[in-house]
Amino acid sequence: MSIRARFTLLYNLILLLTLVFFGTALYGIQARSTLNNLKKDLIYSSDAIAINLVPMILSNPPGFGPYVAADPKTFESLSNAEVIKSLREREIVRVLNADGTLIAAPYGLADQGLPYSDQGYARLQKGEIWWESVRLGERLLILNRPVMQEGKLSMILQIARPLTERDRSMEALGRTLIVAILLTMFAAVAIGWFFSGYVLNPIRKITQTARQIGNEQDFSRRVEYLGPQDEVGQLAVTINTMLGKLEDAYEGKARALELQREFVADVSHELRTPLTTLRGNLSLLSHQPAVSQEEQADIQKDMVEETERMIRLVGALLEQARADSVQDVVRDRVDLAGLLEEVIRQARHLEESRQIVLDAPEELFLQIWRDGLKQVLLVLLDNALKYSSGIIEVTALANEDRLEIRVRDHGAGIPEDKMAHIFDRFYRGDRASGTGFGLGLSIAKSLAEAMGGQLVLESQPGEGSTALISLPLDR
Repeated sequence: MSIRARFTLLYNLILLLTLVFFGTALYGIQARSTLNNLKKDLIYSSDAIAINLVPMILSNPPGFGPYVAADPKTFESLSNAEVIKSLREREIVRVLNADGTLIAAPYGLADQGLPYSDQGYARLQKGEIWWESVRLGERLLILNRPVMQEGKLSMILQIARPLTERDRSMEALGRTLIVAILLTMFAAVAIGWFFSGYVLNPIRKITQTARQIGNEQDFSRRVEYLGPQDEVGQLAVTINTMLGKLEDAYEGKARALELQREFVADVSHELRTPLTTLRGNLSLLSHQPAVSQEEQADIQKDMVEETERMIRLVGALLEQARADSVQDVVRDRVDLAGLLEEVIRQARHLEESRQIVLDAPEELFLQIWRDGLKQVLLVLLDNALKYSSGIIEVTALANEDRLEIRVRDHGAGIPEDKMAHIFDRFYRGDRASGTGFGLGLSIAKSLAEAMGGQLVLESQPGEGSTALISLPLDR
């Protein structure tokens, strides 16, 4: 069942229960109110009889009184009061003596009084009013009112009014309420179905858009929602945020696959040359007639160089793999100046004629991954030595929470169009010049990020380049 159907069903169920409750309450209140009004009218009529008729009956012996049972008398023969004359139009009235014998009635005299129960008679003897509801052709509400003399029951006044009109009114009210509830429910279902569709329409559109995005895998699309920032608006914002992250992840995955293909292609390219050279040299060594001793020596030298080249490539790939998979960095207590001096001393062996200047604070001890930082610095100094001439400057600066190390050279710099790929694996700005495999900066960047820092390279063509290592400072 859809949310729209459940929402409409629940809404109309609550409405139905509410209407039934209030309809029942209204019906009950009206029934009690009309019945109470009838009782008030009967009590009012009994007061009039008690005032205008009962004294006359008691003052006209013989034939009246608690001990004598004579022929019943008409009210008109006893009183000319207007209230007595109008009794026949409104109520059925009987006057009984203490034992229940009829002694007075309006024009149409009846043979007997109105019925009452044994329980009612017992209450009348105690001087209490008793109400009866009986059916004599039609439903009657009967008021039995005792007339007491010297603490004993003297007469019983019976005043009844038909309930037919009241019952018809209540039946009409009941039918009206039922019809009104049914019509209200019918209208509520239609209105609820319409408005629930209107309220849920933005969610339906969001669902359709999300389905299309999933089918087309177009994560650049966004859910369009122009309504208020209610729950639906927050849902749209959340989905758009999620789509943004999915787009980034999808592009990252696509980029990773592209890099993987490029990686395989570059590795294949780097390995093809030494392997081809080795195969050619092996063919020359097995050639008949055999080549001269001098040529064999040259061939062996080439084979050793190409083998060492492959070993360096495999080593660089292993370093890259280790840098990518670093999870737990082991931090050591390191003297920063001492580490920088050690790195510079090792770098000078690569080109002893070059001058490397160090500017670092003395006696600054840090908790840092020593081997990782050393490897990053060696890569940066190696690049500076290969692709620049002149002085190389190494400066270190420690502020409140960051450690910044700069390696600056004064070479030709890096063209702007090549800066975007400078950290890509196997990328070399100028493959025709220089050596290496284009993995150094990629390894250095991975190691810096593994230490919680970052590596940035800035360059101005003709002015040189500056590599900046920024690491969290833990003194």
